[in-house]
Amino acid sequence: MLSFFFFSSKHVETLRMSLSTCSSTYVLGIDLGTTSVKVVLLDSMSGSVTDSNCLPTGADRGSHVVNGKEQDPCKIIAALNQCVTSLPRQKLQKVVGIGVSGQMHGIVFWRANTGCEWFVTNSVCMFKPRDTSQLITWQDGRCSSEFLSSLPQPNSHLSLATGFGCATIFWLLKHRPEFLSQFNVAGTIHDYVVSMLCASKGCSISIQNAASWGYFNTVTRMWNLDILREAGFPVHLLPEPVESGKCAGHTCSEWHGVPANTPVGVALGDFQCSVYSSMTNRTDAVLNISTSAQLTFAMPAGFTPSCVPHALSPIAYFPYFNGSYLAVAASLNGGNVMATFVGMLTSWMNELGVEISESSVYPQLIQAAQGQPDTDLRIVPTLLGERHATSSLGQLSNVSPGNLSLGHVTRALCRGIMENLASMMPAHKLLEAGVERVVASGSALARNEVLRQEVEKSFSLPVVYGKDVDSAVGVALVCSDHLSTEWS
Repeated sequence: MLSFFFFSSKHVETLRMSLSTCSSTYVLGIDLGTTSVKVVLLDSMSGSVTDSNCLPTGADRGSHVVNGKEQDPCKIIAALNQCVTSLPRQKLQKVVGIGVSGQMHGIVFWRANTGCEWFVTNSVCMFKPRDTSQLITWQDGRCSSEFLSSLPQPNSHLSLATGFGCATIFWLLKHRPEFLSQFNVAGTIHDYVVSMLCASKGCSISIQNAASWGYFNTVTRMWNLDILREAGFPVHLLPEPVESGKCAGHTCSEWHGVPANTPVGVALGDFQCSVYSSMTNRTDAVLNISTSAQLTFAMPAGFTPSCVPHALSPIAYFPYFNGSYLAVAASLNGGNVMATFVGMLTSWMNELGVEISESSVYPQLIQAAQGQPDTDLRIVPTLLGERHATSSLGQLSNVSPGNLSLGHVTRALCRGIMENLASMMPAHKLLEAGVERVVASGSALARNEVLRQEVEKSFSLPVVYGKDVDSAVGVALVCSDHLSTEWS
């Protein structure tokens, strides 16, 4: 007896999607940012994001060092584990590659072989930090201008700054040598994650992240070993440089369902990965405003930076992929300025006996500024200085009784963030480079309509806002692009 089954169009589509999911493989992209962790699953065939999750780390901790900025790796990895656990397990079991990016310049130390502890909970295998230091972040200010000027001149086109890994090691060498003796491996926080996933005895570092530490020559792709040894620097702590986009190793164990022996890319810079996800054409400039702010465009093929750093230049040249470079105006002052303003207002209100949360203050500020389309109040928002002007601080000018409303101040603050960045890379520089449009992204822009308005006023070029423009997507795309050819 024959039976006949009739399917509606809805059932056919459901069946098609089910079959597609069964045959799909995925790339896991991870970004360990300054304030949050984001993970994405990228369909390796279509290149589209199927699932994602983002969580704040709450990792900031007090530092015993004046102007120190440190974070707790345990909280960062806990947020990572929570993020990955939230992704569909059946898809994690079909992950064929892992890409990791994160906050550049910073440094964490650990002991080889005991840097983490693997454990199983609810049938899920994961790891947590064990013999590690705190993460000393890119925002760390322990290295004064006087201290930096006492260090040997790097053989690099990039200037040295406080918060850079090698500068931090020099400071620890002088002030806390006993601290360094506790550890024998060092890297960025995302280098650490890659090392733990692969059970590496040492640490690999991409050209992108090595350059962000200082004392690294991007042309020779080597550390300044002779200069560092002569200064008594503990060169055994320096990670092994690896070309950006290469495979660093394979997972040593099943991890959240991701199979053992899955290829893992060498950790990449979050900035370069955000650009990779958004720069559709070489004539694009990319603007990113998250915790900090960056404006960048691609240099012509064959460009080689000078071997001498220009300490006072606001434009630096960051290594990208395949020997290419990005011209970058990297401001230390972005979304963190708005966060400081919100925190200040909340603190004042609490002191006055009014309990209010920062999360409720922010949207009210935006609404007030939207009702104030212009202002003659001027704010220079360089609260953290700039790497090319470390002594610069914030300024308030042209103050009058008529421009002290929340609308005026918020509008002036958003305008100041953009005016500061535009002063570092003026519009004529973009036009001379052949830039035809600005692709804007970042968490600060996503939640702040007023800041987006000021962005559009700052450029004579079209401004477009990219979708899925972030480092987690970018590093997943890099991983996917290299899997079939170089990681197999």
